[in-house]
Amino acid sequence: MATSGTTSFDLDIEEIIAEAYERCGIETRTGYDLRTARRSLNLLFAEWASRGLNLWTIQEHTLPLVAGDFEYDLPANIVDVLSTVVRSPQGNQNIDVVVNRFSQAEWLHTPNKGGTLGRPAQVYFQRTITPKVYFFPCPDDSVPYTFVYYAIRRIEDAGNYTNTADVNFRFLPCLVAGLAYFLSLKVAPDRITLLKQIYEENFKLIGDADRDRASYYAVPERTMYP
Repeated sequence: MATSGTTSFDLDIEEIIAEAYERCGIETRTGYDLRTARRSLNLLFAEWASRGLNLWTIQEHTLPLVAGDFEYDLPANIVDVLSTVVRSPQGNQNIDVVVNRFSQAEWLHTPNKGGTLGRPAQVYFQRTITPKVYFFPCPDDSVPYTFVYYAIRRIEDAGNYTNTADVNFRFLPCLVAGLAYFLSLKVAPDRITLLKQIYEENFKLIGDADRDRASYYAVPERTMYP
């Protein structure tokens, strides 16, 4: 028997909503059914931003640093900053040096934040509505520095019903399960427990699979005793 030869299956927002309602034992009948489901879908995306890494939302960004400036705004759609380096030219190549991340308390307790100049070695990421980064030492003018970082961005809003969701196809079953659970809180209270269980099982399954596959090495600390 022949197979389809295609790997392009996807669901648009209206189909995701219809499937979620069907799991609640309900058919979409009115425009309000669609609007309230789309609102729940956007709330689900916001929840996913807090649940952990969504690998398809990790992007590389660059930020040119200005000598004497230690405070910078980041794009408003950034949820969190992951790996960070400061890049500087050396001869005919660029050198990337890892910068360590400050905690809020460590940044607060750092004296003379803007008066200490040099190659930035530490960064504090402030998760405000407009996220910010602060560098220490403050960049000097010896070479042009560039802050290079991987960041988790927000999942795009559902938008029009003909759009596809801004998720990797592997997350579609979890997305439908999550929306069905969210909708059950409003329209199918008798199915809340079941749909929540299905959603959590789906998220654990895909969450365990959606991770970096790099090798991990643990090196024991060696201490010399007299």
